[in-house]
Amino acid sequence: MPSFRSNLHSVFRGRQVLITGGLGFIGSNLARRLVRYGSKVTLVDSLIPEYGGNLRNLAGLTGRVHVNISDVRDRHSLPVFVRDQDFLFNLAGQTSHMDSMTDPETDLEINARAQLSILEACRRHNPRIRVVFASTRQLYGRPDALPVSESHPLRPVDVNGINKLAGEHYHLLYHRNYGIRSTILRLTNTIGPRMRIKDARQTFVGVWIRAVLEGKPFDVWGGEQRRDFTFVDDCVDAMLLAAARGEAEGGVFNLGGPPPVTLKELAELLIACNGGGEYCVKAFPAERRKIDIGDFYADWNLIRSTLGWRPQTSLKSALSRTLDFYRKELPHYV
Repeated sequence: MPSFRSNLHSVFRGRQVLITGGLGFIGSNLARRLVRYGSKVTLVDSLIPEYGGNLRNLAGLTGRVHVNISDVRDRHSLPVFVRDQDFLFNLAGQTSHMDSMTDPETDLEINARAQLSILEACRRHNPRIRVVFASTRQLYGRPDALPVSESHPLRPVDVNGINKLAGEHYHLLYHRNYGIRSTILRLTNTIGPRMRIKDARQTFVGVWIRAVLEGKPFDVWGGEQRRDFTFVDDCVDAMLLAAARGEAEGGVFNLGGPPPVTLKELAELLIACNGGGEYCVKAFPAERRKIDIGDFYADWNLIRSTLGWRPQTSLKSALSRTLDFYRKELPHYV
């Protein structure tokens, strides 16, 4: 276990913590860690079926967290949620790139307008709250060079990326102008237990995992694109460190993972970890090719040098642990 985890216990013990999108993949894993640390955790989630929230993600936490089924687009409820909280992990969002292209207005409401409402509630009702905002590598668009650092130009290739970029800038503006202590984390492909596997709205890896566990072949589009992957426990580490350390305030940090692999290498590793399975390489569908960013893997040296974070979990271990979880839990997630 990395040494910084033991130090985080004292930071979060007894503190009030709000997680928007708290019934989702990352939010629920974060909530579990905070409960172990002794935090008083409140989760806000709309439970809209397309957006990843799942009450099964709270299995074993009954009575240990407070749950509000509410939509962050309802700005009138936000003051009640943010008041008296010490920390806000702002994870609520629409994550599907294709959905953002077919329904851009909804993406705008959730990923941009609602973010402004959240920050206004903080400014008016709890200006000392500490905020961590989950952003995305999609902001960079197609890389000029690899690995991609935080200084790379921002050129989103879809509506989701544009709206997430607006959400970032709102957080940074409110940090500079109003003292709302915010940190931005740009997430890459996060995988692990409680990820969405019924469709590809969060990540294609979930669809692959479901397929191999059901004994079905899965499609690999292209196959030569290189990607990096962050195990959810490592992502939670980064979020807690960002919230706990003053050096992170006002900062923007990439997350990443072990060395990148091609999608075909990922497929082969998944099959090996599962002990069987098969896949078929196919050409990219035309509508997805328009927003594909090609090779991408992040340079995470800034968060390493500033906060001491580094991924602890190998890709093989991440896939194996995820498969183990879904062998037991599959009916609750499909």
